[in-house]
Amino acid sequence: MISGRLAGARGSWRTALRIARREARRSRRRTLLVLVMIALPVLGLSFAAVSYDMADLTRAERLDRRLGAADAELQWTNLTPVTQDAWGENSWPTEGDPTPRTRPVAADELRALLPAGSHVTRIRWWMPFETRIGRRTVSMEARALDLTDRLARPLATVREGRVPVRPDEIAVSPAALRRLDTRLGAPVRTTDGTPYRVVGVLEFPDYLGEVVTFAGVAPDSPSTYDSWLVDVPGTVDAALADRLNAQGIQVSARHPLPGRQGVADGMTMPGVEETGVSVLVGGLGLLEVVLLVGPAFAVGVRRRRRDLALVAVAGGDAAHLRRIVLADGVVLGAGGAALGLLLGVGTAFAGRPLVEQYLLHQRLGAYRVFPAALAAIAAVAVLAGVLAALAPAWTAARQDVVAGLAGRREATPPRPRWLLLGALLTVAGTALAAFAATLSSPTGVLAGVVLGELGLVFCTPTLVGMLARAGRLLPLTPRLALRDASRNRSSAAPAISAVMAAVAGSVALGVYLASDDARDRALWQPGLPPGHVLLQLNDREAGPPPPAAGTVTERVRAVLPDATVTAIATPECARPAGVDDYCVALAVRPPAERCPYGPFESGPSSARDDPRCVRPDREPNDVFVPVLVDDGAALPALTDAPADEVAAARRTLAAGGVVVTDPRQVENGRVRVEVNHDAGTPTTARLLPGYALRGGLPVDRLVLSPAAAEALGLVAVPVGYLVDTTGPPTDGQRERLTDELSDLAPMFLQVSTADPPSNKRSLLLLLAGASGVITLGAAAVATGLAAAEGRRDLSTLAAVGADPRVRRLLSLCQAGVIAVLGSALGILAGLGSAVVILAAINRRYADSWPVQPPYPVTVPGLTMAVLVLVPLMAMLGAALITRSRLPVERRLD
Repeated sequence: MISGRLAGARGSWRTALRIARREARRSRRRTLLVLVMIALPVLGLSFAAVSYDMADLTRAERLDRRLGAADAELQWTNLTPVTQDAWGENSWPTEGDPTPRTRPVAADELRALLPAGSHVTRIRWWMPFETRIGRRTVSMEARALDLTDRLARPLATVREGRVPVRPDEIAVSPAALRRLDTRLGAPVRTTDGTPYRVVGVLEFPDYLGEVVTFAGVAPDSPSTYDSWLVDVPGTVDAALADRLNAQGIQVSARHPLPGRQGVADGMTMPGVEETGVSVLVGGLGLLEVVLLVGPAFAVGVRRRRRDLALVAVAGGDAAHLRRIVLADGVVLGAGGAALGLLLGVGTAFAGRPLVEQYLLHQRLGAYRVFPAALAAIAAVAVLAGVLAALAPAWTAARQDVVAGLAGRREATPPRPRWLLLGALLTVAGTALAAFAATLSSPTGVLAGVVLGELGLVFCTPTLVGMLARAGRLLPLTPRLALRDASRNRSSAAPAISAVMAAVAGSVALGVYLASDDARDRALWQPGLPPGHVLLQLNDREAGPPPPAAGTVTERVRAVLPDATVTAIATPECARPAGVDDYCVALAVRPPAERCPYGPFESGPSSARDDPRCVRPDREPNDVFVPVLVDDGAALPALTDAPADEVAAARRTLAAGGVVVTDPRQVENGRVRVEVNHDAGTPTTARLLPGYALRGGLPVDRLVLSPAAAEALGLVAVPVGYLVDTTGPPTDGQRERLTDELSDLAPMFLQVSTADPPSNKRSLLLLLAGASGVITLGAAAVATGLAAAEGRRDLSTLAAVGADPRVRRLLSLCQAGVIAVLGSALGILAGLGSAVVILAAINRRYADSWPVQPPYPVTVPGLTMAVLVLVPLMAMLGAALITRSRLPVERRLD
């Protein structure tokens, strides 16, 4: 009996699949729509999987790019014995700390450790290369190796010309050739004046960026980036590796060295948090596909209700009807998966050169397709088809057979239990997201958002019915659209839910990003008045002496005519205790003004209200200016304080005092300044006349007069220049200013900004664009299906004399029901989720010590504007593409 039932089940599934295949051929437009919606995400995922598999090089491929034609690569940077892994990827000293080499390795010195007849060649994988294009300095990567040697020859491919063979010859990569704007045979001069001639265009497969290749490594040029390629008679065995390790040489061979610990090759397993986030994001994507495809299956069931009723009359039970509809999901899911996989793999293979050149900047490995990932993607696509057909299958199994034979529609009201389940899931998801936010768990927050959105999906059919009943007060056309959505909840509700889910996620993440950006802006503290420039000398010790302030002023005013330039100096030890000794001067508060709690201590709640523990001055976020030695000339550009305060501060400096910005550091007109030495020398302290600047930037500053610095045992050392500008320089002015100053001295240019740098605007636009595309797609699909399903209603309207424009208005209103209702629900759900999450985070910050500012609830205007305009675009597009002629059809039954 059991075997008979199993055979019957298998037979019914075979029959259901045959019916589904026939139905797919009959309803070509609906089939194509479902295939496209399933195939698009499959295409993207399969493209990413195949590209990733080709980019994940095998160990043999990595060794080919590193060893060329050699048997092994040797790195001799230590004088102490080392122990290494089997592949030579890591090494560590056998005992104690490593002793680095102080002189370069000679070829004869290395050959003496190798078997007779061994061949070696030296490679330097990285070295700097700087040249000038016009007045601008251009830096790029350089490599030095002898590409005429048989061991190194396979490492690069000659695209044009030849490899360099002389010390004054170089070869460049195609990207470097474009950057240098040069050609073969043209001269190139480095910043130190050394001339070279470009003789070839080379390509290294491990890096397609800007690379310059020299003819070889100078024998007396040491570098930690040097290695040796060796070819030995026979193979690199364990005895040879032991002998080389004993000399401090790390060996990377083509085959694993026996007796050593191996390192796992291939992908590493992601962590629990990363896995949870990936699964939940994938679940959200699967839910979107199911909701978008669901209306098509619902319309297909309504069109086939007579055929399904005949199956029931012929003896088919509810299980047979469900299998027939679920078979549609299996067939179309498999078809979409096959189409998406075919297109994805083909796109990955065809787009391989673009991925290599513009995304990864290296050549990919062999052509591979990642079968395990493709099988998983195909299984998920079939699962999406089955899940999309699940609700219509249950509806088909419960339909009235008599109504189906008569062709009458049935508007089955949603059961209250679904509304109750949706409300419970929404509340549970909100609570979970809030609790996870207090624990800083992204997986928990995302899981709560997913549960909340799933609950809203269950509530949507009931909400559509409520709106349809409330639409009795509306004019004819919107009333018909609402009534049609209520009668066809099985197709309208998934489309509305798809829009709602996309918009809710976009709004919730957008509000969080906007709030985080607003908090960053509130916390941002420029180190100089916004727009002012700090020109800092790069190398004060080994570099040339700093140019005169007048010369710098002349160059700066050539770009910024109204700028004022002031030379600045910082205090250093006049009598250092050692070579590595350095001094730090700081102003110290009096004991009565010091906070009794440290920054990492757990202070009581009263500590947050203690004025001694509140810092009026903040650390700068962009430009850091150290303690200065100045007579007051730099104060306007440094602090932007009022003129009367600057004048008083200058008088204090002229009297041999100091200037601070924290009034609590001044007691009876004096400031205690301490000098700490790194070498352990006792601290030097002096009570000096002091003045506190109360206006200007709220940044902790200390400016010493030259007399105060001398009293503390310090000397003033020039560090650069402050540029007081009338407005922030533009990007073009920054480049011109760098070019003007490049030949005076190596200087680093920093511009203080009023707001922190942020890339959230582009991310907000991307989120709004993604949800907008889903909104337009869902509205178009649902409107098209509703129009195909409502031809009899249109015929009735034409028969009773309705205006032809009614059809356009009806399409407009049908798209509006989907887009407007889904967007409104999504905006409300997204705002609610974001407010709950931010409130939970702020509650955790409320009891923190030190005090952390809360997140403000900031609604991104750009995202909201896009999400408001998209429904209007959907409605307008539906009206424009709909023909106004109303069809008149005669019933044939």
